[in-house]
Amino acid sequence: MRPVVPPFNLFTSMSETTNTAPSFPGARAGKRKRRWLPLAGVALLAALLVAGLWPRPQPVEIATAARGALRVTVEDEGMTRVVNRYVVAAPVSGQLRRVEWKAGAAVQAGKTVLAVLETGAPDLLDASRLAQAEARLGGAVAAVEAASAQVSRAQASHALAKVDRERVRSLWASNTVSRQEVDTADMREQVAAQEKRAAEFGLKVAEYERQQAEAVLQRGRAGGPVPADPGVTVLSPVTGRVLRVFQESSRMMAAGSALMEVGDPADLEVRVEVLSRDAVVVQPGARVLLEQWGGAEPLEARVRWVEPSGYTKISALGVEEQRVNVICDLVSPPEARPTLGDAYRVEARIVVWENPDVLLIPAGALFQREGRMRAFVVESGVARERGLVAGRSNGVMTEVREGLKEGDRVVVYPGDKVVEGRRVKELSITPR
Repeated sequence: MRPVVPPFNLFTSMSETTNTAPSFPGARAGKRKRRWLPLAGVALLAALLVAGLWPRPQPVEIATAARGALRVTVEDEGMTRVVNRYVVAAPVSGQLRRVEWKAGAAVQAGKTVLAVLETGAPDLLDASRLAQAEARLGGAVAAVEAASAQVSRAQASHALAKVDRERVRSLWASNTVSRQEVDTADMREQVAAQEKRAAEFGLKVAEYERQQAEAVLQRGRAGGPVPADPGVTVLSPVTGRVLRVFQESSRMMAAGSALMEVGDPADLEVRVEVLSRDAVVVQPGARVLLEQWGGAEPLEARVRWVEPSGYTKISALGVEEQRVNVICDLVSPPEARPTLGDAYRVEARIVVWENPDVLLIPAGALFQREGRMRAFVVESGVARERGLVAGRSNGVMTEVREGLKEGDRVVVYPGDKVVEGRRVKELSITPR
């Protein structure tokens, strides 16, 4: 008998061959590596998700609290005008000869003939008008006496103000008084000088009116001098320049009609139109800086007074505004403003408060919450909300009285994305 041979199975043989293969350490290590690969991929994906969702530092603008000077001003437009101006009028009725003077011409008090009126007859006044002329002359004489007394008073006030200024300056040199008292003394001396100058101008005008009244009365009296050419000359009352010519052509003029306006264009003041809510904080003697007048450097002036009555003015946007005139005297000498004239436009900055040494931060760093001013202070890259006490502000910088110290870094214009504990970083601005 032939022996029975089992059939050959390829898969069984391979399986047996595989199972019976020897095990090596390198093969086991490769299996472990392949087992940790999925876990490493999951960990990497989780790390990427966390990194993507982790809040990034908010870029913000940061400023540092520092000590410096703060000046609070009221800014508005102003216009120059001659302080002491005089409107020359016709003393009598008559035919005006053509006026040859133009605006800007130089004139001298009591010498320059501004106009000539032809009356046509030497007897200018009847009995009634003669009495009026005598009364007018008496009033002119009284006005001269009053103006002379006013000049004496202004001179005495100016002399006293000069003595007080020198006394205060000597005390300031020995550190006995403050700088503010020195500025106040200087302001009083300047105001007294302006009042003295105005009083002297008033005396000249009163004397001119007396002379005119006396000339009219002499021509109207019986037996008065009868000139060959019956004309009344009108002389300049002050030394200065012709500002405006109201009537240039020859025509019949009534007594009291305005002919021209004369004055000294170097003697200027500034009328500033401010809002009524700003006028209440402006005090006489306050410093005024005049800019945009045409020169390279700003001019300096002082507030003389704030008018007690306001008026309504329509703005460029059609809004009704209550305005008040603030009158300022120029302190800068005429040599610093040789081309500045009457009715010129200027930009005025009236100083209502200033301090040379206060702690300052940008006004945009402040916000109000729960009735108190607050700011975000950056500490180790984290925004911390802090309450503080704010003082004066000029719209750009604000005084901090409590809550911050010099060197603290604050967030400017924080916005809604900056909250307590939020990580922030300084916004880098590339200069153009």
